[in-house]
Amino acid sequence: MKTELSQFGIVGIFMISAILFLGIILFLSRMLRPHQPNEEKLSTYESGEEPATSSWLQFNNRFYILGILFILFEVELIFLFPWAITIGKKEYIKSTQGAWLWFALIEIGIFIFILTLGLVYAWAKGYLDWIKPNPSSSTFKSDIPSHIYKEINKKYE
Repeated sequence: MKTELSQFGIVGIFMISAILFLGIILFLSRMLRPHQPNEEKLSTYESGEEPATSSWLQFNNRFYILGILFILFEVELIFLFPWAITIGKKEYIKSTQGAWLWFALIEIGIFIFILTLGLVYAWAKGYLDWIKPNPSSSTFKSDIPSHIYKEINKKYE
């Protein structure tokens, strides 16, 4: 009896072999690497400097919004390149006899109008304004007097 794998079977074998390969590599790397944690390695910074404030910093949310807008407009502009290459070919212009060319120009005009509308909306909402936050030191209040911290830090200098 002759049995053949279907295309899904071949893809399944590749996926299973990739997962097994990844598992084997991760297992081997865990077994071969040195594992020697110490107090300095587990500290917040390995540079030797003591942290001046808490490591929990607040970032301005506008950074993320601006990044998302950048990615959005970059991805949208990528769609313009295939259109421009297709429209720019002389064979396409000759074969369309004008009617499809006008349709393509109107279509891309609508596309750019929607992009512009999104940009105007983001601008009107103030998402493109970059306001630098005023960083402040930590407001952590401890019951331990500050001279004890200074004594401990002198030990490790």
